[in-house]
Amino acid sequence: MSLAIALAAALAWAVLLLGRGGFWRCDVDDRDAASLPEPARWPSVAVVVPARDEAETIGATVAGLLAQDYPGPFRIVLVDDRSRDGTAEAAQAVAGGDPRLEIVRGAPRPAGWTGKLWALRQGLGHLAGGAPADYLLFTDADIRHAPDSLRRLVARAETSGAVLVSLMARLRCESLAERALIPAFVFFFQMLYPFRWANAPNARTAAAAGGCVLLRRAAFERAGGLEPIRGEIIDDCSLARQMKAQGPIWIGLTDRVISLRGYQGLDGIRRMVARTAYAQLGYNPLALVGILLALALVFLAPPALVLVGSDSAARAIGAATWLAMAGAFVPMLRRYGLSPAWGLALPGIAATYMLFTLDSAWQEARGRGGMWKGEPGPRADPSRAGGA
Repeated sequence: MSLAIALAAALAWAVLLLGRGGFWRCDVDDRDAASLPEPARWPSVAVVVPARDEAETIGATVAGLLAQDYPGPFRIVLVDDRSRDGTAEAAQAVAGGDPRLEIVRGAPRPAGWTGKLWALRQGLGHLAGGAPADYLLFTDADIRHAPDSLRRLVARAETSGAVLVSLMARLRCESLAERALIPAFVFFFQMLYPFRWANAPNARTAAAAGGCVLLRRAAFERAGGLEPIRGEIIDDCSLARQMKAQGPIWIGLTDRVISLRGYQGLDGIRRMVARTAYAQLGYNPLALVGILLALALVFLAPPALVLVGSDSAARAIGAATWLAMAGAFVPMLRRYGLSPAWGLALPGIAATYMLFTLDSAWQEARGRGGMWKGEPGPRADPSRAGGA
């Protein structure tokens, strides 16, 4: 029995390493951005920033956006989603009267919408009163953009004809909990959505990272805007699927776009993962059981065979598989400046994410699924109007 488990785990890792778009290499990124040709005419861009109680980071976000070296016209719409901490005032103080920053005071979320998408929808409604922009940039209120970020995003879209260009922001990785769990978050995201597959026009996979998404406005409107995905918790990948039906998309890693959000220890990371993990499984209990069993085989069985197994052949295969998974994690660890030794801890890290996934299902059962900024997702709404 143990030998069969060892062989199954080894086969699973062979498939992951050789047949899943090389996700583990972490080499789909924007390092080529400086070599992209610049368009003859720089199109107009409208940046929409949803913000709720983000006074701590909004100043750096707004300052970075206003410092963009973008040669074309662009404007910034900050949607203050009923903040109680002076988010709008902090943004205004940094802008110093710069007319490119416009602030919209958000209204309460209607049933069927997630909070972020409703804030974005209000920003789009504000833009509807003026000349339409060629591109829309959705970016979060805790994201700091390098001065050339917008220029490189638009250049990539114009060069490739992409209808969506998204960058996976470099997440904060300072505390012990962040060093242990954050690189794995990106690693697992790429395992679910291999970037090469997402960027291949004929592949079904579609992905985006919600902190930085550039959209070709005309294609976005053809796709129906935000209304078709208004109740989606995993809104970025839902948007990517919607846009890929309109044309090519591109997602990659970057060091140009930095997340300023700290996760306040293990519990902060748990909340981040629990918000979406069960939604990723379609709120299906059978899918939950299936994924936990699969993760146990892939991540937990190899070290278990090594540490407590009695069959020598199974232990040898388990050891080789454990080393293979550790090696697969090394490119991501290097991106975050961490020791390759963390790769050996990947089984324990995966076990932690499994617990987070169970917690996600538990929170959903309690009516607290999709919790964000103290507000549950639309599945908890008394009225499920809008088809959420």
